[in-house]
Amino acid sequence: MQRLIALMVFGLTGCSVGHYEYSKEAAKRVDMTITGIPTVLGLGTLGTTIPLTADYSLTAAHVAKFSLYRVKAWHPECDLAVVYHKNSEANLPPIFRNSHIGDRVNLYGYSFISALPVSSSGQNLINTTLANTWNKAACVVVAANAGVVKGMSGGAVYNASDDTLAGVIVGYSDRINDNQSGKTLYKNVALYVPYARFETWLKQAVKS
Repeated sequence: MQRLIALMVFGLTGCSVGHYEYSKEAAKRVDMTITGIPTVLGLGTLGTTIPLTADYSLTAAHVAKFSLYRVKAWHPECDLAVVYHKNSEANLPPIFRNSHIGDRVNLYGYSFISALPVSSSGQNLINTTLANTWNKAACVVVAANAGVVKGMSGGAVYNASDDTLAGVIVGYSDRINDNQSGKTLYKNVALYVPYARFETWLKQAVKS
């Protein structure tokens, strides 16, 4: 039997990884949330939310914590939260589908640097652990070789093949190492919580 490899995500460093660019499409799919005074000097905080229904949006828990939105539900293990937010009912609710390793994905969010909508594209590389204040190790995330910049947390990951929503961006890492050998397997990756990890929770959170 092939040995399973346990992975470790090292601390989130820097301000961005990979390539991303301004995107009008991102502005159609996600919203920006700002707390404080956003300036070119970086005062305040900025994150991204995903419209779910006319009344709720989905985002990263660490974005919800520092935003002005009222939180409806916190995920017990993953860096996710449903917040109260008035949305246009056009194209809602989004269609979700679990993604797979090797699939192409498109990421959408807002840049903390420019406060503009941005996007990137890449491929799902591997499942990995991410244990921090907001995400427990039990909530396995997906690493993808797509660009991410600070501010895109809470943004959307779409399956490129059929434009379905595959997950929520929660961060990035400069490297992923094999726990046992210490060998670096991947560098400069985006991290997102896949739909498989929050499908049941999300349905309950929106329904109740």
